Amino acid sequence: MQPNIKVFLCTDDGRRFFGEGPYALLKGIEKTHSLRAASQQMGMAYTKALELMRGAENALGTALTTKTIGGKGGGGSQLTAAAKDLMMRYEQYETACSEANSRLFATFFGSFTPSSFDSDGQ
Repeated sequence: MQPNIKVFLCTDDGRRFFGEGPYALLKGIEKTHSLRAASQQMGMAYTKALELMRGAENALGTALTTKTIGGKGGGGSQLTAAAKDLMMRYEQYETACSEANSRLFATFFGSFTPSSFDSDGQ
């Protein structure tokens, strides 16, 4: 038995807008300089990726990428300073939550042995 948590950020009304998916998408954009390429690498539809980015940007009230429209060198996307800061904070928060979760799990379940109960749970 092991603990497992998922970390995500929500708006004040409880709507999720940032977690593993959007984080991975931003990492992909950082690597490929393209929302389309990042979404393809994740096996995600481009429209879904665009929806995730727009949702996060709307919730945060700031752009996470800057876009360059086609042309000779082709188009692309770059992460904004806000996106890089969000990613850094998310990484640190997720790590801290995971470490705290492991400590709490050990505290509450460290001595738990279900096999010590008889077959009817007593």
